[in-house]
Amino acid sequence: MFEVTKFGGEGKRLEDYVEIIGEKALYELKEKAENLKGKSFVHVNSTSFGGGVAEILHNLVPLMRNIGLDTKWFVIEGTNEFFNVTKSFHNALQGNKDLRLTEDMKSLYIEINKRNAQEFDPSAFDYLLIHDPQPAPLIEFYEKKQPWIWRCHIDLSDPNMQFWKFLRGFVEKYDRYIFHMEEYVREDLEKEKVVIMPPSIDPLSEKNKELSENEILKTLEKFDVDPDRPILTQVARFDPWKGVFDVIDVYRKVKEKIPDVQLLLVGVMAHDDPEGWIYFEKTLRKIGEDYDVKVLTNLTGVHAREVNVFQRASDIILQMSIREGFGLTITEAMWKEKPVIGRAVGGIRLQIVDGETGFLVKDINEAVEKSIYLLRHPEVAKTMGEKAKKRVKENFIITKHLERYLDILNSF
Repeated sequence: MFEVTKFGGEGKRLEDYVEIIGEKALYELKEKAENLKGKSFVHVNSTSFGGGVAEILHNLVPLMRNIGLDTKWFVIEGTNEFFNVTKSFHNALQGNKDLRLTEDMKSLYIEINKRNAQEFDPSAFDYLLIHDPQPAPLIEFYEKKQPWIWRCHIDLSDPNMQFWKFLRGFVEKYDRYIFHMEEYVREDLEKEKVVIMPPSIDPLSEKNKELSENEILKTLEKFDVDPDRPILTQVARFDPWKGVFDVIDVYRKVKEKIPDVQLLLVGVMAHDDPEGWIYFEKTLRKIGEDYDVKVLTNLTGVHAREVNVFQRASDIILQMSIREGFGLTITEAMWKEKPVIGRAVGGIRLQIVDGETGFLVKDINEAVEKSIYLLRHPEVAKTMGEKAKKRVKENFIITKHLERYLDILNSF
């Protein structure tokens, strides 16, 4: 296990957000933080780079420190075999009923957590927050003397019950369970311990801050994207749940009506997701030699700021996930006043107000229809984007996220 010591959001202060949230909200946040000054808090997850959890923590931890909460972030370490097992957990918990949990998988899962537990002393902290299934068993290896919180960032509405029953044995020992949405809460957990809390974006981060038109144009030129032609974009991991192949099919059908359209597939290859390489290669094969499709990742120099550029340059953002715990890439696009067309699943439904801040669709054909409509009616797309930003500001920005954490800690 190692501690993350460098943060993308280093130096952030609560006061930096006053123009976004207003003086009243700033004062209320400081009031809630007052009782927690000097208390220590730790986040534990499975990666410091790639995916929504790591991205949130890079911005949230410095802000927690700024308000007086002594906050640290630790990452568990494991073998490729361990992360293959935990990816199976992820897929099974999101609904893959074909997977089987073997005794060898259980043993490896527990053994790697035991090794990590030997390198970590929870007694140094007043509160502990463990993210997702990968480090959930850590609670087994200590005499619990302070509140432990488990946060689930995935869609648990219809899990493979073999995996869930095994995981529940660890989860039920926690003092609170955090879920993005009510429908993700399993009925076999203690209801009084449940907290509903959506994640957030940081509007001042590299991925979301305002950019100059000149920078946007230069970055597009660097990656051979034509700013004068329509752009469809999906930002997502290369993952069986993200619907990347459906996005390619949507683009191809839209191209039949609007021949100059381009598609950007923007993603991150994360170290705790070995399955991602398989889907990355499958994606390249499906695209073939279509030069109007760009696959843009950290492997080719695409990082937070570049993602910001691609989202701002896009006419429409797609999110065709089959399952989606929340979908922060949707939130990011909405903040940038972009209409999002998303499949009506999971956290996508929580964010997009159908017909108002974007469109919720059931299948590829609906996504094609809505994409063509928005490309042919840019004034509708503009109005949707403006309403989308307002919705994010009221519900899904980092200061609201911080406030919800303060409420939980103050409840103990």
